[in-house]
Amino acid sequence: MPGGRLTHDERVAIAAGLAEGYGYAEIARGLDRPTSTVTREVARNGGARGYTADRAHRATARRARRRPPAGPPATTAADRQAFVEEFAVILAAAGMPRMVARVLSCLYTSDDGALTAAELVERLRVSPAAVSKAVGYLAGLDLVRRERAGRRDRYVVDDDVWLRAWEGSARTHLVWAEAAERGAGVFGRDTAAGARLADLAGFFGRLGDDMSGGPSDAAVADVLTVAAALVHAGVPVRPADLAAGLGWPPARVRDAIHDAVRRPDLTGPVLIRRTRSGLYLALPRLTEAEQKALTAAVRSS
Repeated sequence: MPGGRLTHDERVAIAAGLAEGYGYAEIARGLDRPTSTVTREVARNGGARGYTADRAHRATARRARRRPPAGPPATTAADRQAFVEEFAVILAAAGMPRMVARVLSCLYTSDDGALTAAELVERLRVSPAAVSKAVGYLAGLDLVRRERAGRRDRYVVDDDVWLRAWEGSARTHLVWAEAAERGAGVFGRDTAAGARLADLAGFFGRLGDDMSGGPSDAAVADVLTVAAALVHAGVPVRPADLAAGLGWPPARVRDAIHDAVRRPDLTGPVLIRRTRSGLYLALPRLTEAEQKALTAAVRSS
């Protein structure tokens, strides 16, 4: 029943899937549910690491009991407008430009989540140019879309806008992680700048993976296998040779190497690095100074 509310058994299955390291899409497929349903369920009930079926089910029941009975709202138009401005202040405090926050708040609190430019101008008492600029900003973030209504354009904010913002933020974190990882290689991990960038890559890699559901157990196992294969080789290896040696499809090796480089926390005591010629090797998780000191200690013993 893809359109119905989640049952307790489905929440148990979600919790079990998270414990096994499955991603949101894998869990959703097993339940015959949209990925967005699982993502929202986990995000509002403790996240991937804090989700439990019983607590989520009780929280949903409490939210349902708190819903007011159907009927006309008891608040006035002035009360509603005051909330629109209050919500805008909260959005602005989180870093959103003030006018952009006001437009998004106005759209989100309208009955159908859609208003024309003229309606936004009238409700917010601002110039058409200010509305146009704010809508352009929101459209660039994929928070608002434009649709044609007769001779006019309407600006629409969808019900899943915050989910899409969450997913966009997860993608951004992963892009930052990959950029920082490249920077660590450019500056050298034994330098202060390189070490700082490597730490940044690990942090944003973990954060992005947590927000998007994290790698599955199978993906983590592939990372560890590739790391072990590179340790065994002891020399830089081409991905094609790894695929041939392991008997894997090339795409599987590429994915495992990508995860190993982006998520150094998954590779245990070694780091997977790419050489300038496109080969990959495993290095001990030690600084150059630590390696030299250890070598000297062993030779002197």
